[in-house]
Amino acid sequence: MRVREMISTHPHVQGSTADALLRCIEECYACAQTCTSCADACMGEDMVKDLTQCIRLNLDCADICAATGAMASRRSGRNVEVLRATIEACAAACRACGEECQSHADMHEHCRICAEACRSCEQACREALPQVH
Repeated sequence: MRVREMISTHPHVQGSTADALLRCIEECYACAQTCTSCADACMGEDMVKDLTQCIRLNLDCADICAATGAMASRRSGRNVEVLRATIEACAAACRACGEECQSHADMHEHCRICAEACRSCEQACREALPQVH
C-alpha cells in the first residue's frame, strides 16, 4: 500500500505522519478485503447455513473497516469525534468477527486467516486512537 507515501505528500500534513494511524489505515483495508473473501468462502461451503452468523459479521466488519480506512485517510478539515467513534466501532467489529471466525478456524482455513486479520486490525485501531485528536 502507498498510504504513507500518499498521506505524507498532503499539504496539511507537511511530512508529519502519525505512524499508528497509518498502520490502522493499512490494516483496515486489508481486513476489509479478507473479511469479504471469508464471507464469500463461507457461502461456498456445504454447511453454509451453519455459517450465517459468520457471514454477517464478515460483511459488517468489511464495511466498517473500509469506511474507517477511508475516513482515516482524509487530512483536510477535522472530524475528530466521528473518526474516533468510527475507529472504536471498527475495533469492536473486528473483535466480534475475529471471535466468530476463530470458532470455525479448525474446520475452515479461510476463517483462521480472517480471525488473524481481524485481531491485527483491532490492535491497530486501538493503537491509533491516541493519535486522533
